[in-house]
Amino acid sequence: MKSRTRNLVANLTRREALYGLSGGLGSLAFSSMLQAEGSSQQGVHHPAKAKRCIFLMMEGGPSHIDTFDPKPELAKRHLQKFNRSGEKESAMSSGERYFVQSPFDFLKAGKCGADVSAEWKHLKERVDDMCFYRGCQVESVNHPTACYHVNTGNRFGGDPAVGAWVTYGLGSLNDNLPGFVVLPRTSYPQGGASNWSNGYLPADHQGTPLRPEGSPILDLHAPAGITRKDQRNNLDLLAKLNGKHFKARPDRGELDARMSSYELAYRMQMEVPGILDLKGESEKTKEAYGIGDSKTDSFGRKCLLARRLVEKGVRFVQAYAGNWDSHDYIERAHGSLIRSVDKPIAALLGDLKERGLLEDTLVVWCGEFGRTPDNGIRGGGASYGRDHNPKAMTMWFAGGGTKAGHTIGATDEIGAEAVDCVHHVRDVHCTWLNLLGLDDNKLTYFHAGRHKQLSQFGGEVIGDLIA
Repeated sequence: MKSRTRNLVANLTRREALYGLSGGLGSLAFSSMLQAEGSSQQGVHHPAKAKRCIFLMMEGGPSHIDTFDPKPELAKRHLQKFNRSGEKESAMSSGERYFVQSPFDFLKAGKCGADVSAEWKHLKERVDDMCFYRGCQVESVNHPTACYHVNTGNRFGGDPAVGAWVTYGLGSLNDNLPGFVVLPRTSYPQGGASNWSNGYLPADHQGTPLRPEGSPILDLHAPAGITRKDQRNNLDLLAKLNGKHFKARPDRGELDARMSSYELAYRMQMEVPGILDLKGESEKTKEAYGIGDSKTDSFGRKCLLARRLVEKGVRFVQAYAGNWDSHDYIERAHGSLIRSVDKPIAALLGDLKERGLLEDTLVVWCGEFGRTPDNGIRGGGASYGRDHNPKAMTMWFAGGGTKAGHTIGATDEIGAEAVDCVHHVRDVHCTWLNLLGLDDNKLTYFHAGRHKQLSQFGGEVIGDLIA
């Protein structure tokens, strides 16, 4: 076995030994290791209401009018011509336009009487723990730039994601796991991995995506026939060889870091499988999340995994669901999408609360924009849907010091534009950081000649959202 170990190491080129961490568990470990060393952790600026965050990203732009912001006026104007005033924002607003009523009934849910589409059959039971915000506005009408805007504060991409800023400020709560984990769809969102990029922050702060199919992490397990003892021997020999190389090059700090990353990867092989394996969860729990049901299984697994990850010390988890881009047949499209996430999200909130985690876990739900009260006539007039609307979108929060059981802000009578407690998404970002104990004006990074921040040029905390 010793000769086998020697051969395994001897067959590695220097390049492979030093730079062979571009994918799989090795790269994940490298990033996490740097973070654990506290290379850039800043610390809180004020007492935090939340220690961690779960971001439920509904890619495609869910319609506020058909989920949590009912507009009875649209029923009165259904299929009447809609005359748009002012400058058209895109080709979607051209041609003949018509008012479109919601195909869904609404009800008053919970003790707080929150407005909820009747399609939310499970989440309606959790509204007393939720804070609905109807006043958010963004700048972009296109999916990639709008996704970047919500995720990074910059419409054009290249900047750090919210999760990257959070880990830059706070680090991870578990040295054996990354601080920022992403649970994407099989097809990445528009704009791709830039939505969870570290941008100009150190590389250790980029989001680590777990694959939705197959092994969540490549190279999670050792090759067939290689025992833990074999791995230990390999690492010891590799550390000895790299240590000699490093002594002659003490200024190459990245070499020392890469050496340490192998050790972390070794530890992660013990930590990660236990988190990803859902066999230890009761059948009751898995059923509550909708696991095993084809309609809810995919997002149910993400929600349950999100709970398990934050429970083990991951600071920021983002879970994607989509595609909510319902230009046509909104009853069928949105109805199906609501059913796919309704039960899992309700279970997540209930599970966090039961475990005493909701109080200091901030849960955020939103898309990249809202949708219009009008639409063109397509499909012979039978395929009613909605187009993109950056001037009105609903998001909601739960836990983490937010104002449970409240609805904040409002849109006009047709849902075209926010009119009360109106804030740019940069203010949402500032509030987000504030709840986690971070000040957007202090959480900065010097790059390209200036101190940069998530809000780009500053914003304000939305005090109405905070308990």
